[in-house]
Amino acid sequence: MTMYATVDSPLGELLLVGEEAPGAADIALVSLSLPGQKGAAVVQDGWVREPSAFAGVAGQLREYFEGRRTRFELVYAQGRGTEFQRRVWAALEAVPYGETVSYGQIAERVGASGAGVRAVGTAIGRNPLLVVRPCHRVIGADGALRGYAAGLERKERLLGLEGALQRGERLPGLDGAGLVAR
Repeated sequence: MTMYATVDSPLGELLLVGEEAPGAADIALVSLSLPGQKGAAVVQDGWVREPSAFAGVAGQLREYFEGRRTRFELVYAQGRGTEFQRRVWAALEAVPYGETVSYGQIAERVGASGAGVRAVGTAIGRNPLLVVRPCHRVIGADGALRGYAAGLERKERLLGLEGALQRGERLPGLDGAGLVAR
């Protein structure tokens, strides 16, 4: 059964989509979408609105936006994406809070350097778990912010929250207030 909830955040209303995880107490997160995101999930007929199932996810997101969480401990739905996309997404998950890497560095980590950088960028762009799988931490080789499915302003805000901006400034409005699944 596919369940969903919405969560208010400093980035706008997030759409959380998940499935029952066999043998696990937690829901398996399928998607976390931001408003206006390219390729965002859309609520489908037959999905069940179940905010209580996402209470743990909402709590971790609240802690993240308040600056009290640097790593998510969530169950993700298995079998999503191609084998190559899963390798790229695993490399994203290894990028520490507050740090950035280039697309080329991710390509090297997954054995796709050279012309593979474009394929890595495409795989990153198809990440269904924005914020919690930190594709916002990937920047251009020249240090410029490039390609974020939810917009470069949101990417900059996330990097500002984490203290990872080149200029080291933290952006206002990231206090996590009112972050509750509904």
